[in-house]
Amino acid sequence: MAERQALTAFAALSQESRLRIVRALVTAGPEGLAAGLIAEGIGVSSSNVSFHLKELEHAGLIASRREGRSIIYSAVYPALSGLIAFLMRDCCQGRPEVCAPAVTALDACCTPSGEIVHA
Repeated sequence: MAERQALTAFAALSQESRLRIVRALVTAGPEGLAAGLIAEGIGVSSSNVSFHLKELEHAGLIASRREGRSIIYSAVYPALSGLIAFLMRDCCQGRPEVCAPAVTALDACCTPSGEIVHA
């Protein structure tokens, strides 16, 4: 991810409702959520959520698709992964113990349920 893209993504995420939207969509998985459910879930009006969804879509962090009469929004996982990679790219500078806590945290959240994580 280029610095300009990272700046746009961070700017989009620097607002409370937008951060909540992204977290809700990440949790929802690839199936995504309808705008109305997002608004209800984060406690904002439909018009307010529409504004925030547009900003997040412009930043490339979420995508929309039409299903019947609904617009479904979902997280763009490659963009979110790219943002994490941008932050962590030069983190350890030859000292892997510096990045170990972040890598462990990501590994723990990405382990399929039912599997045991060995530290």
